[in-house]
Formats: sequence, structure tokens, C-alpha cells
Amino acid sequence: MKNETVLVLDFGGQYKELIASRVRQLSVYSEIKPGNLSADEIKKIAPIGLILTGGPKSVYGPDAPKCDPEIFSLGIPVLGICYGMQLMCYTLGGKVAPGNGGGEYGRIRTKLHTGHRLFEGLSENAMTLMSHGDVVKELPEGFTRLASTARCKNAACVCEGRGLYAVQFHPEVRHTDRGTEILRSFLYTICKAKGDYNIDDYLEAAASDIRKKVGDNRILLALSGGVDSSVCAALIEKAVPGKLTCVFVDHGLMRKNEGDKIEAVFGRRQLNFIRVNAADRFLRELKDVSEPEKKRKIIGREFVEVFKEEAEKLGNIPFLAQGTIYPDIVESGGGTTATIKSHHNVGGLPENIGFEGLIEPLRGLFKDEVRALGRKLNLPDELVNRQPFPGPGLAVRILGEVTPQKLEILREADSIVCEEIGKMKNPPSQYFAVLPGVRSVGVAGDERKYDDIIAVRAVITSDFMTAEYAPLTHSLLSRISSRISNEVTGAGRVVYDISGKPPATVEWE
Repeated sequence: MKNETVLVLDFGGQYKELIASRVRQLSVYSEIKPGNLSADEIKKIAPIGLILTGGPKSVYGPDAPKCDPEIFSLGIPVLGICYGMQLMCYTLGGKVAPGNGGGEYGRIRTKLHTGHRLFEGLSENAMTLMSHGDVVKELPEGFTRLASTARCKNAACVCEGRGLYAVQFHPEVRHTDRGTEILRSFLYTICKAKGDYNIDDYLEAAASDIRKKVGDNRILLALSGGVDSSVCAALIEKAVPGKLTCVFVDHGLMRKNEGDKIEAVFGRRQLNFIRVNAADRFLRELKDVSEPEKKRKIIGREFVEVFKEEAEKLGNIPFLAQGTIYPDIVESGGGTTATIKSHHNVGGLPENIGFEGLIEPLRGLFKDEVRALGRKLNLPDELVNRQPFPGPGLAVRILGEVTPQKLEILREADSIVCEEIGKMKNPPSQYFAVLPGVRSVGVAGDERKYDDIIAVRAVITSDFMTAEYAPLTHSLLSRISSRISNEVTGAGRVVYDISGKPPATVEWE
């Protein structure tokens, strides 16, 4: 049975994946499609609702992304968010212009018309996340205002007869009070969703698709030990036991004892696990290299070369598997957003590597769904809940050249950071150590020393698109500092990073 579907039409906003993920968390299947998808194509898909995302442009600009105007006449409920609201109103005859005195950014007090079913049960005075320079100055004919702020007269609106709803703020982010309830009202009260989507259905369908595609053939997977590749391996193992070979390229840039832990997990499963110890090779190629993106490209290139060499030794394996998920595609420039960084598992393997087919069973999933799938597949909690870790490993947490000595210092410091913060009842979303490549004077006994600085990073986030630094207690930070200074040779000073995202990123490089 086909799941009911909500289409998220993309106009370049950074939160499109988050919107789609929130919809799925509410047990309704969602797909992201280009914003200019035609009304005819939408009718073929037959969604129960449409959500128009935010975007960075002005709707009245010459290069602004547009939608097919016919989508507003299909009889399908539509929810416009931020740019999506402005596009809806502009397309239907409303007026959009720059806001008086600039736009609104951050959490803004918003007055909601709670008599309407979209906001039913919410507080009349809510804090919502705004991020817009333009405003809807005049609503189209037939529309009614549903919310306002001190600087935005039309912060939400509705044309009930046509099933059109719009909000200037972002209900998908946790910074908006009870934003999930607004999405729930749209899905269940307005779109009449049944809530027929769950990860069990996805698991069975994905396993069935793998069996149909590969038959009795073998599959090769480059296993990094991260959540995505690990869940991909477990899913393929379930679908075709004994047909999967996992090649774990240990580039020597992992955290303390991490390679051994990965081998312990996958060495016991119904698959062929191969560990390639290539640390010397990678360090040789990274010698004298300091530029972050160059380091990433070297590691990606060497990874491919090592993997190709192992694949040739294994003979004819027709299928290649990758743990690609939605955010990988977007951050690697696969959508309308800009490339943020290079990923080793999206477009990293060349087309001529010699495989007949590509298996990417997680391509349509978000990280929270991948973790849920991993639990269903009986992977250990330590692996399923593994913090995000960059493909190039500790190389991007060492600013400047990567050397064996720096790796040793960072591994030991990072191990202490993870151990101490990990003892918290509710630890932050991500935490780790960074080696900034700066040394400072210190004292040990009667001797002056000139050792490396260690930076500690810990953030709280629900989606990793935005993040706040974790307010660790002084006693915890003191304990971390004392242990690093006393236990890690070469580390002499510890600092704590209190930057949020934005303006900073979670990683330093």
C-alpha cells in the first residue's frame, strides 16, 4: 500500500530537509521536490498536501524562483513558510516589499489568531523564529490575516475556501513555540492525514528492493564506521545475508580505539569484513599540507585509491553500496543550496571504478530515521547514537599540518573530553576536542613549557543546521582541563569554545 505523501517544494531555503523530516516524525511520508514542479506532475503524485519552503531571494526579483501558479487551484491544501508565504501571496495578487526599517531575525513575539484551526490550542502570544527582509504588505483577495508582530502586520494568513495557508515564521525549528503542533494541525486537521508512515515499512520495502536489484550477486561497501554506513551495512546484511563485503579503510585519523570497536561490531555479523590499515600512506600524503579543503581532497582521493585496490583483489563484485542520506546530497551541492564542504560518500567514487550498479538504501532518509532503523537492525547503542564525525576524521580537527604527534595529542585529549562529558545525565548533542595549532607558555613544576592548546567544543542542537554552545559547569570544565594538562603529554592549556551556529560552524575546519 502506498503511503500518503506530502510534497515539500524547495525554493532554496536551508530548512527544507528539516521540514520534510518533521513531517515524517509526525508519521506522514514526505518528499522534497523542486519548487517549479508542474501542477500536472503534482497531480500524478497525488499528495495530500504541499508545503512551500523558505528561500534567500526576494519574490519580486528577476532571478527569484517561482512555482507553477496552477498549484494553488488543485484543491490540495498548501502551507507556505517564509518565502513560501510571500510567493503564494505575490503569485495570487498580493503585494510583497521590503519591511519598514529592515526585516525580522531571531525569536520574535507573535500574536496568533488562535480561533483558527491552524493555531488551535496554542497561546495567543507566542515566540516564533523569523528570518526575513521582505514582508507581505497587502494580502491577496480572499485572504485573512492570522498573525502579526510589531513589525510584520501579516505574519500568517489563510484563504480557507481554496485551502491555502501561510506563515511568515518557521514552525519547523525548535525556536518557534510549539511549531510542531502547527505542522500537526496542517497535516491532520487540514490535510486529513491518516499517519500511515513508519520506519518498519521503510525497512521491509528497502530490503525487498535490494533483493530484487542484486539477486544472487555480491555487494561491496566502503564502511567508515559512522552511523550511515553502519546502518547501510546492517540493512544489506538483513536483505541478502552473506552477500556483502565491507572494506573498512582505517586511515589512521580515527578517534582513540575506534577502529578496533568497528571491527568488533562487524566482525561478528553475516558479512565479509576487511580492515585495511593505511595510516602510514595517508600521513605521507598529508605531509606539509595545512589548507582544510586540500586535506579533505587528499584524504578523499587516497580513500578511493585504497578502496579500488581492495576491490580489484576481491574480483568481480557487480554492486557498490553507499550510506548516502538526504543531508549528504544537499551539503554536497546536489540541490539549490551552496556547497558547504566535500563529502567522501557522495560523488566520491568515480564512475569508472567498475561496478554495474549502485545500492543506496538510505538515500531518502534523515539522520533520526537512520538511527531508528539501526535500532531495528539490532546495532549497538554506542554505534547508533554515535556523534557526527567528519569523513576525513581528526584531520579536520587539527588546524594546520597533520602529524603523528598531533594525532596522538588530540586522540588522548578527545578521549578525556568524551569520557567526562559522556558521564552527564543529559549530555550535549555533540562534543569533542580540537587542536588549533597554537602553542602557549606554561609551567610544570619549576620548568617553563611551550605546549599545544586544546579547545573543547560542545553544542546543543536538534538538527545541526543551527546550534548553541552547551553551558557546561565550571566544575566539569575544570576536571577536563586538569586531566588533559596532567595526562596528555604536549598539551598545556585548555579553552572552551562558546560560539553558536551561526555565526560559527560546529567543526572548526
